[in-house]
Amino acid sequence: MTNFNPLAKILDDNQLTGPNYVDWKRNLIIVLTADKIVYVLNAEPPELALTDATEEQRNAFDEWQEADEMAKCYILASMTNVLQKQCQGLVTTKDMMFHLKEMFGEQSRSARQTAMKKLMSTKMVEGTPVREHILKMISFINELDMLGVEMDAKTKVDAIL
Repeated sequence: MTNFNPLAKILDDNQLTGPNYVDWKRNLIIVLTADKIVYVLNAEPPELALTDATEEQRNAFDEWQEADEMAKCYILASMTNVLQKQCQGLVTTKDMMFHLKEMFGEQSRSARQTAMKKLMSTKMVEGTPVREHILKMISFINELDMLGVEMDAKTKVDAIL
């Protein structure tokens, strides 16, 4: 079983209430990454044959199931009671995240649009250090990454330049 993650305090201090979905999801990803179980947010469970599964297949399935249960606990513990009741019957972490995205996903779209606008409209101010401008642009790119925007390396470089 995974040990309690001290970073989980982030989720205690920033419970999902609805309007804070984007920030909550970013914090959840931090905690799940630290616990090395972030993969369950999007992954399907490994295939497990009911009768002739190998020990390796059973171990992979058990490991995934344990990680998924831990992630579900983090998610449920980090939201309001009303949201807990809406998510409690969902089977996997992926199901929970899909349900929450359906409920609050519009905020993600708005946040992506705002971050993309900042990235594309920011110009280097004359007299400021190049390093400062690049760090600002990288922070916009990181924000977009956290919001699920996929950009290849060339596009990122083009946006900075």
